[in-house]
Amino acid sequence: MLLAKRVMQLKPSATLAINTLAQELKASGREILSLSVGEPDFDTPRHIGDAAIKAIQTGFTKYTAVPGMPELRAAASGYFNSQGAKSAPDNIIISNGGKQCLYNLFQSLLNPGDEALIPAPYWVSYPPMVELAGAVPVPVPAGVEKQFKISPEDLERKRTAKTRLCIINSPSNPTGTVYTQKEIDRLAEWAVDSNVVIVSDEIYCALVYPPAQPAGFCSWWARHPENFVIVNGVSKSYAMTGWRVGYTLAHDALIKACNKLQGQSSSNICSIAQKAALEAITGSSDSVAAMRESFMRRRNLAMDIIATWPGVNCLCPDGAFYLFPDMHKLYNSSMPDSTALCKVLLDKAGVALVPGIEFGDDNCVRISYAAADATLQKALQKIGQCLLGR
Repeated sequence: MLLAKRVMQLKPSATLAINTLAQELKASGREILSLSVGEPDFDTPRHIGDAAIKAIQTGFTKYTAVPGMPELRAAASGYFNSQGAKSAPDNIIISNGGKQCLYNLFQSLLNPGDEALIPAPYWVSYPPMVELAGAVPVPVPAGVEKQFKISPEDLERKRTAKTRLCIINSPSNPTGTVYTQKEIDRLAEWAVDSNVVIVSDEIYCALVYPPAQPAGFCSWWARHPENFVIVNGVSKSYAMTGWRVGYTLAHDALIKACNKLQGQSSSNICSIAQKAALEAITGSSDSVAAMRESFMRRRNLAMDIIATWPGVNCLCPDGAFYLFPDMHKLYNSSMPDSTALCKVLLDKAGVALVPGIEFGDDNCVRISYAAADATLQKALQKIGQCLLGR
């Protein structure tokens, strides 16, 4: 069968591919511990699930408006306003997770030949989604020596007449890096001066660990809505990955464009999930604080173990639930890159990680600590034993 070129050229998600391989090895009878997928191991909080059950019981099972039910759009707007935005529900669209939010945005903002600046390391899906819009992803490297953070000067060196937007992800997947508000402000000033749109992916914003402080672009959106777009959702903060609820804050003209696109693709997202998301945003946040404490404990546990690995440089992340250790000093002729290293660790240690090359930095690997403490500890100890040749 003849398939479209855009599909043939599209790479599958590396994180999902690694997880699939790990599941296959498990099915063959091997013990495989996976630290490859960014999914909290916690159950969705009970009060959120109860809201979904109530929606089913009361018959809230019909279509809603394409951009989401009015109460949820208002709640998302209220959340952004609490962070400094001055938005209305018309500035919000509810989509199938943060991923569809981003896909809609790139399709609505980018023309063929446009360029999108993407700080590297980056989330694996940014470049493919830019390419699906016919545009060109332009990586902006920032390695461990720069704490995985880009500066306005780095962006300016990559900016051309074709530059349309820049993606900022803080807290970061895969590094856990968190930009300070001062650093955010400098990037925002550059965007306004350069007439570049910043798409801020803030899906991990509730998972910032003291003494670091949450920071974002909401106050800049209030002043320059044509230069800033903010994406968030309930997947990571509320352990609701399977519910698929994301939301976008943007200029009303851009929201209308995304609404038109979504109306011709998926239409509204699941009505039941919308009711659950409404409870998540407006209900008690005690569960979020508890999960954040657990992630911080797991981060500290992981950092203590990784500190015993010779030749490995791992920055302590301030947010999200990922570690991105630089392991290039362990490479050799038979293990020359991050892909080879991950294959060795999967084969010999029985632990699944994701090669850093998929995130734009072949010196590193990504470790997710969104796993139970015992699983995390055992997996990291097995990696250490493998690296030490035991």
